[in-house]
Amino acid sequence: MAVYGTVELGGTKTLVASGTHPDDLTPISIPTTTPEETLKSVVNALSGVDAVGIATFGPVELRKGFDSYGTLTSTPKPGWSGTRVLDFVQEGVGVPVGLDTDVNGAALGEYRWGAGRGLDTIVYVTVGTGIGGGGVVGGSTLRALGHPEMGHVVVRRRPGDEYPGRCPYHGDCLEGMASGPAITDRYGPHEEWDGEVLGLATFYLAQGLRDIVYVLSPERVIVGGGVSRIDGFHDALQSALTQELAGYPGMSEHRANFIVPPGLGDLSGLAGGLVLAETSLA
Repeated sequence: MAVYGTVELGGTKTLVASGTHPDDLTPISIPTTTPEETLKSVVNALSGVDAVGIATFGPVELRKGFDSYGTLTSTPKPGWSGTRVLDFVQEGVGVPVGLDTDVNGAALGEYRWGAGRGLDTIVYVTVGTGIGGGGVVGGSTLRALGHPEMGHVVVRRRPGDEYPGRCPYHGDCLEGMASGPAITDRYGPHEEWDGEVLGLATFYLAQGLRDIVYVLSPERVIVGGGVSRIDGFHDALQSALTQELAGYPGMSEHRANFIVPPGLGDLSGLAGGLVLAETSLA
């Protein structure tokens, strides 16, 4: 049986593991420093695998016909723009490599083994240092000219919220208003967050999810990331989304068990990497 290497390349830390199923995974954590230092450590941790799957932060070029396929593009991570992630790992390990975004990878893992198992169309959203979203439709992740940028949709301001927004590109987009750093700017560190924070975060996130519901019509939305760990988060977001939808299109599926936490916990992205590795051998 083939053994797969899986990598979740994050802006702060990178996780590496190997196996064939989420239950096999014992992640190794590597600080995400310079591209060369980080990716050399990744390669060194991947000995003895038959294929590798990488779920990476972005933006990243995912069009296989392009010379820059597998290369980070205009990422805000200092020093990483132009890094040929796929080529570096493929040349270092010498086996096939599959690659997708971190959130598409998490969606793929949840689709196969987690909270999206048995469904056809799901969306995974992470709310942490940034806000990102990915999806799976019929077993394939969402990608076209680029990959989804769900964290940058437009939201209306909560009355009385004068915060200018954290996004370096758009200011007060969804990520700019409801990411972890945007909340910390207003309310202090996570330990000080309370019910008021929950109300503010779900006010903005429900707007973003409304757009996703209307454009993609997923059967379930899985929400992870540090902000989602606030007590009562998923129930509050479910309620806020119900208000945003305002009875349209009136589907019963939207009323309960529609907004859920990741079934795989912190292993969603690495689980998706296993699927990407498996697919690279097909």
